[in-house]
Amino acid sequence: MVGAGDPEDAARDLVALVLTVVELLRQLVERQALRRVEEGDLSDDRVERIGTTLMLLDRRMTELREHFGLRPEDLNIDLGPLGTLLPVE
Repeated sequence: MVGAGDPEDAARDLVALVLTVVELLRQLVERQALRRVEEGDLSDDRVERIGTTLMLLDRRMTELREHFGLRPEDLNIDLGPLGTLLPVE
C-alpha cells in the first residue's frame, strides 16, 4: 500500500525508478551508437568518444546503484506477461 511504508523505503524506491529510466535510456543510446558504428556513419574519433562516454556512464550507474544499495536486477521492472523492461544480460 502506498504511503504505509517507511519514508526511507519510499525514497529508495523512487531512486530505483529514476535509475531504471536512466538505465533504459543508456541502453537505448548504446544500441543506437552500436548501430551507427556498424553502419560506418561515424569517424574513428567520434566512435572513440562515444565508447568512452558509454563506459563512463556505465561506471557511474554502477556507483549510483552501489551507493543506494541496489542491484542491477532491482532496476528491471517486471511487466507481467510482457516480461521485463530491460533485457537480461
